[in-house]
Amino acid sequence: MMFWLKKAISQLFMPIPLVVLLLLFCIVMLRNRKLVRSVLAVAVVILAFLSSSVGSNLLTTSLEEQYQVNNQAIGAGCLVMVLGSGHDDGVSGAAVHKLSTTALARLTEGVRQYKLGKDCILIVSGWGGSVSKTPHAQVMAEAAMQLGIPKDRIITFPLAKDTIEEAQYLKWDVGNYPFRLVTSATHMARSMAIFHSQGLSPEAAPTDFIARQGYWWQLDANNLLSSQRAIHEYVGRLWFRLKYERATEQLDIETQ
Repeated sequence: MMFWLKKAISQLFMPIPLVVLLLLFCIVMLRNRKLVRSVLAVAVVILAFLSSSVGSNLLTTSLEEQYQVNNQAIGAGCLVMVLGSGHDDGVSGAAVHKLSTTALARLTEGVRQYKLGKDCILIVSGWGGSVSKTPHAQVMAEAAMQLGIPKDRIITFPLAKDTIEEAQYLKWDVGNYPFRLVTSATHMARSMAIFHSQGLSPEAAPTDFIARQGYWWQLDANNLLSSQRAIHEYVGRLWFRLKYERATEQLDIETQ
């Protein structure tokens, strides 16, 4: 229930749903021209700002600069965990073709990290969601094999629905063993906080950097998508902070 509540609330802060809600509000309040004009102005400013390279870079850069690309060699018997992101069963072709662009970027970096070590284990995760019948972890595993990773060197967590559950499954299956964590650069700071909260020892290996330079006056959908992903992270970090602090307070009460 909390998982779906989190998804529903986060949608209210996404650029397109937010602007649509503002426009619907204007339609309902059409008789109040002064209020409608103000709300329309706010909607236009939000859409223009988030669709510009200035706005999207302002939101994403602060997230992506926290961790740098990891090119360090890994010791023997290493663990590399790649967080899931999504796929489409309706796409024909190999498993690598079914992955979302984000998932493919994460997996290719995971394979690169895997090859920086010796006798490594690649861990992939993700459930099928309400749309796909195939667990995302399974598709990621198939794609990893297509990219040259042996089947017996892959572990899957097909029931993990979000990053918190991915951390929990890793703790249950592996324990507190050092590992290299691969996810999108915008998602890395929140992921590291979540895994640390579980008492785990991740080493960051960010990928899928989305901050891009562009003309300040040019508005496009790519910038809007980058802004949306950054906002999703800020909302997710706030949600985790509130949830983690509440759990900590509850634990303190129980131990008193």
